[in-house]
Amino acid sequence: MIAGGGPAGAMLALLLARAGVDVTLLEKHADFLRDFRGDTIHPSTLQVLSEIGLAQEFHRLPHHKAYTMSVRTDDGEVAIADLRRLRGRYRYIAFVPQWDFLDLLTREAGAYPNFHLLMNAKVVDLVRHDGAIRGVRYRDERGEEHEIRAVLTVAADGRHSEMRRAAGLAPKRFGAPMDVVWFRLPRAEGDPDQPFLRASTGRLMVAINRKTHWQLAYVIPKGGFTALEAKGVDELRHEVERLLPFLSGRTRDLHGFDETGVLSVEVNRLTRWHLPGLLAIGDAAHAMSPIFGVGINLAVQDAVATANIVGPALLRGRAPAALLAKVERRRRVPTAVVQTVQRVVQERLIRPALAGPVMRIPALTRVPVVRSLVARFIGLGVLPEHVRLTGQEKRSQQVDREGAAQDAVQ
Repeated sequence: MIAGGGPAGAMLALLLARAGVDVTLLEKHADFLRDFRGDTIHPSTLQVLSEIGLAQEFHRLPHHKAYTMSVRTDDGEVAIADLRRLRGRYRYIAFVPQWDFLDLLTREAGAYPNFHLLMNAKVVDLVRHDGAIRGVRYRDERGEEHEIRAVLTVAADGRHSEMRRAAGLAPKRFGAPMDVVWFRLPRAEGDPDQPFLRASTGRLMVAINRKTHWQLAYVIPKGGFTALEAKGVDELRHEVERLLPFLSGRTRDLHGFDETGVLSVEVNRLTRWHLPGLLAIGDAAHAMSPIFGVGINLAVQDAVATANIVGPALLRGRAPAALLAKVERRRRVPTAVVQTVQRVVQERLIRPALAGPVMRIPALTRVPVVRSLVARFIGLGVLPEHVRLTGQEKRSQQVDREGAAQDAVQ
């Protein structure tokens, strides 16, 4: 049983279902049509999609390819990463609406009779038996409560995980100096093509080309949204036009702060990702800073590692604690490395830039080999995972439930 239909939960459900495991995915919303911000699909995830035969169908989705990343300061533009230097087939980041990505994964999983998707299913508590987690209680759209029993319960319900709270697992918090205000403005012919960070004295803004519009991220000091809102939307419009002059005249399309979203940036991770019968992955195990946009891809890597390590045992109706610990050990290292780099960027670049001085880009980034290493770090990550759990024909899988006839093996 997997709680949370985000990238980690949906990918894990698909990988297990195609291997023949009976799996139920619970999603608390009625659909995936929400305004996600993290829509970056990096080469590591594209490779996973290729390994399970979904790359071609994925590329039929509306998307925009980003090959480079740069910082534009008052003194000029500095290239940070060029993904075209990567080895392999996928040398770009694909910006895809996350609801399309999740629909793709769950639709493919739905082709297997052993996959079950429950929408409008909000987890309200864990089911415990003999010192282990054995499933969940959830509430449906009518407010009625139900129970699902499982050999393994996976918490993939995001950075505000109710499963994590119910299990008594608390993350270690590392803090962040900024929050992010997201909003959209129209694109026009002749606008820049590739995403970039605009840095000026005390101001930072990320601009992402979404083909029909610009997705903009205005970086503000931690807890600074109330002060920004008090200045009025005209002040925000002025900031946009000062940082991005090519958008002058289009800022009138931002009518008020009700058209913005605020991300309270947090960096944290669990010191323990598992209990008997329970495993946390994705944002439920580690909330990432938006720096480098790698959150989705780390979540997908968690899912692949979980399927590879625990999947064969689940086919036998088991989920030994030793295997859950193995997942944690494998994924804790890349998570810690990425978060450490994010925290260095936050403290050495973001915090000083928000305090006033112009952001100083390290001279090393001008060295081609360094840009190649940055591209690899962003595109492929620290420990790329590859699908090893064998897919089977679309058939029901009968497994040994070891006397737990009422348990759904997930």
